[in-house]
Amino acid sequence: MTTYHGSCHCNAVRFEADFELADGTVRCNCSICSKTRWWGAMIAPSQFRLLAGDDALTQYTFGAHLQRHQFCRHCGVRMFEFGVSPLRGAFVALNVMTLDGVPDEVLAAVPIRYIDGRDERWLEAPTVTAYL
Repeated sequence: MTTYHGSCHCNAVRFEADFELADGTVRCNCSICSKTRWWGAMIAPSQFRLLAGDDALTQYTFGAHLQRHQFCRHCGVRMFEFGVSPLRGAFVALNVMTLDGVPDEVLAAVPIRYIDGRDERWLEAPTVTAYL
């Protein structure tokens, strides 16, 4: 298991998480993922540790309020979210692009699963994915 470190742009919020990028990531076409260009890695809550910046975090929820999107109130970067899914139970989704020091070659090789959140077809890919 690899321990990754991540942070917001201003470095007020820092976290670490134990997981493997090679296990895959998710790109979704729902409204919030599309507007924020989210690229998520889904992990169990026990794999995530907030190291600094709890006081700098604020959150946004919408719809059924099952996911709590966390972002830095100083620089606005959305690093992770906490949620509950009927498919996976409690989870933390990390924004892959907020992981620090991951080489471009590693990011380019990370498997991506595309999901059609816009039409609530969570187990299917959208017809077009190139823009995600």
